[in-house]
Amino acid sequence: MLVTRRAFTTALSLTGLAVLAGLSPLRLIAEAMAASADDVTRPQSLPDMALGPADAKVAIVEYGAPTCPHCAKFNKDVFPKIKSAYIDTGKIRYVFRNFPLNIKDLACEMLARNIAIDDAAKYFAVVDIMFRQQDQLVEKTGDTLKLIGRQAGLSVQAVEDCLKDQAMQDKIAAVQKYAEDVLKVDGTPTFFVNGQVIVGETSFEEFDQRIKSLLKT
Repeated sequence: MLVTRRAFTTALSLTGLAVLAGLSPLRLIAEAMAASADDVTRPQSLPDMALGPADAKVAIVEYGAPTCPHCAKFNKDVFPKIKSAYIDTGKIRYVFRNFPLNIKDLACEMLARNIAIDDAAKYFAVVDIMFRQQDQLVEKTGDTLKLIGRQAGLSVQAVEDCLKDQAMQDKIAAVQKYAEDVLKVDGTPTFFVNGQVIVGETSFEEFDQRIKSLLKT
């Protein structure tokens, strides 16, 4: 299953964030072309948030969105297994890139980046919290983001200022545009395993099989 993004534009104002309605999941059957590994791992307008060694033989890049229910399910059921088996053991590098489906996802990325600065582990921890609080994020976006910010030591004013950062919005938009134009990403979750694309919800077993095959080569 895949949640698609067709008409979202980051030029939307963040004013009234808390009252915006969430997008309903859409199902899509799509054929996606594999990208070159170099295209996938090419430096973006924002530094990649990654776990695992930079010189790992296998690199997984996930395009996900905090309001995507399929991404949340993956984060809960599959990612911890990948982390335990391959990231924590130093066998792979794992990158998460936010692919906003709506203005709420944009706001989540802005806050996560603001909290983490350049600490990838902290960034992944914040994203995990967002996935776990997905229902609250969709229903009461502004209040939930302020709560997450407060738990991270930010004042309400600091969170509000963060969500008005136009330069950050532009960088997130550039990352998404590259994903759409070059990698042909059209929805979440989308994964690239050394350039090989996996679209939609996927089991740990499939990732396990692909990773083991690549580690042997």
